[in-house]
Amino acid sequence: MIKVLIADDQELIRQSLQIVLNTKEDMQVTGTAADGQEVIQCIRKEVPDVILMDIRMPKMDGVQCTKIIKENNPQVKIIILTTFDDDEFVYNALKFGASGYLLKGVSMDELAEAIRTVHSGRAMINPDIATKVVKLFSQMAKADYSIQVEEQNQAELTKTEWRIIEQVKCGASNREVAEKLSLSEGTVRNYLSTILNKLELRDRTQLAIWAVQNGVGNRNPE
Repeated sequence: MIKVLIADDQELIRQSLQIVLNTKEDMQVTGTAADGQEVIQCIRKEVPDVILMDIRMPKMDGVQCTKIIKENNPQVKIIILTTFDDDEFVYNALKFGASGYLLKGVSMDELAEAIRTVHSGRAMINPDIATKVVKLFSQMAKADYSIQVEEQNQAELTKTEWRIIEQVKCGASNREVAEKLSLSEGTVRNYLSTILNKLELRDRTQLAIWAVQNGVGNRNPE
């Protein structure tokens, strides 16, 4: 039985999906949520196998929620429900580990099949979304995508901050960084916020790319 959690800020959509999916012999809707914060609360009570995640939700959107869930429950599969004008959201959700990307309006049979697909460990991307993703990566490749940070900003980093950057470069989650450096997860989050501000970077992914491109760990202060 595939346990499904539905996250959407529209009650009608939540109820409709719940009714339809509960008719499938191999699926059970274990909960519904109106925003990202409610999703986190639901997972604390019962961890689902698959989450149907709306992108645009109040309090916490689907991208941020995906990031948090995959850091703490990497086994949970997430299908993003999106619209044509959500290119940036789709790309960011891809970075954070979503397994599926479907446009709202997909048939119930297609949605059920997508749930089965990602539950089995495969990916399910709507053709229109796949085209956008391929185009975006092509543009990045042609532009020789790189992250630049001023030397004076790097000079402001402390030894501990360099050590955290090295862990981020290796793909470690906040929990893994905390365990490695004997810090609390909250402290790691605070450090990361400070690091991003010092280096004038947008997010963790930019930090990781910059760290790889500049060989952080091979030359950071001891």
